[in-house]
Amino acid sequence: MNVFINDIPLIIKKNSEKVYKHKYDLILNPEDEFTSKDLVGDVLVRDVTDVFVDRLLRLMEVKKLKKLTSLTMLARKKSRLILHLKDQFRIVKAAGGLVVKQGKVLMIYRLGKWDLPKGKLKKEEDPGLGALREVEEECNIKVELGDKLPSTWHSYAYNGNKILKKTNWYVMRCLDDTVMKPQAEEYIEEVRWMTPQEALTVLESSYASIALVMRHYLSEMAGSSIKN
Repeated sequence: MNVFINDIPLIIKKNSEKVYKHKYDLILNPEDEFTSKDLVGDVLVRDVTDVFVDRLLRLMEVKKLKKLTSLTMLARKKSRLILHLKDQFRIVKAAGGLVVKQGKVLMIYRLGKWDLPKGKLKKEEDPGLGALREVEEECNIKVELGDKLPSTWHSYAYNGNKILKKTNWYVMRCLDDTVMKPQAEEYIEEVRWMTPQEALTVLESSYASIALVMRHYLSEMAGSSIKN
């Protein structure tokens, strides 16, 4: 489960999973006293409890924690902790696509950041079909659905509600982009084909969840090239 709270990766693992302590800048126990100023770099928390999760979310509501790179939480019961985390939010489902054409990827520029085309699913809508619909609407192109990519979960506030949005991602092949244009009513200002390196460069100042999807796709492509 790839969770991003305020664009900070929240990594949940079982206590039994191996972690390399030397990779972390700070290691905490749930009862340890700490402030937002202590959360710098990559932080590991052992034996995480529901109370700690609640405390952390309250802290992240009022503090941006700009110096926190990632937070890894070790739990005795990983699935139960995930359920508790989800219970603190209203869940919204969405889907989107990483569109490829001749070695390039399609990026959109919306609300001051580069992104991938995506949008909310309609009630009972199939995620794959919803992803196709959203990409074609937002970019005015025709695409073909490909392999599934890792889903992401990211938080935001809307009308006083805490939202956790699950986005289902798919690789898509572009069939026709002759009339490609941004969907202005969705605040999209530009649609642009980029090389993978160009995409990674602009994503350095964009959303961590989108960068994760892009890096996963490129690593899969690199692995496929080596095998072939």
